[in-house]
Amino acid sequence: MKKTTTHLIAILLAFGLTNVMAQGKQKEGVTYDAVITRVIDGDTVAFQANFLPDPLKKELSIRVFGVDTPEKGHRAQCESENVRGQAATAFTKAQINAATKRQVILMDWDKYGGRVLGDVLLDGKSLRQMLIQNGYAREYYGEAKQTWCN
Repeated sequence: MKKTTTHLIAILLAFGLTNVMAQGKQKEGVTYDAVITRVIDGDTVAFQANFLPDPLKKELSIRVFGVDTPEKGHRAQCESENVRGQAATAFTKAQINAATKRQVILMDWDKYGGRVLGDVLLDGKSLRQMLIQNGYAREYYGEAKQTWCN
């Protein structure tokens, strides 16, 4: 248990996330070059995290802070949400594949602890902003979610 706690503290210090401060709804973060390993859904991607100590998997997921994209598959509440969720995922994949420079901004751990919150920069452009501007996401900061089934 002590070793796991020590590893978590080392990880937090490596990210510089121990003193993340909220400014309104925006959060400060630390930017790193990243190798995106996979797209999980429209607002969550995984990236290479070789800095994590053994025996931890060398990959972390980052959920884009401040947005909500529709769910897909069994998590969708209706077929319309599933279709929108698939479209958001395809959009995120296309943007990542088209980018020549990929970075992550790490802000904090999400409320479940298994992912980090932040943003993905693709050729200097915010994935968060691209998702919202193109209609694939809504702003979301933890309040009650609005339905995508309409």
